[in-house]
Amino acid sequence: MAEKKILKVKCPTCKKKAVYSKENFSRPFCSERCRLIDLSQWFEEDYSIAGDDSFSIDDSYEKE
Repeated sequence: MAEKKILKVKCPTCKKKAVYSKENFSRPFCSERCRLIDLSQWFEEDYSIAGDDSFSIDDSYEKE
């Protein structure tokens, strides 16, 4: 039987090699710590997704 290859990727936070499999619940990160560091950067708005800045939550509801 053929051996299953282990896929390793660079952790987006610390750049160490991380196993990318179902057993690694922090994938693609190498650890829970790196996953939480990344999450905190989203909360602090260090990361963002480009979009239309003119949209507001009030625009999504019809006015009565």
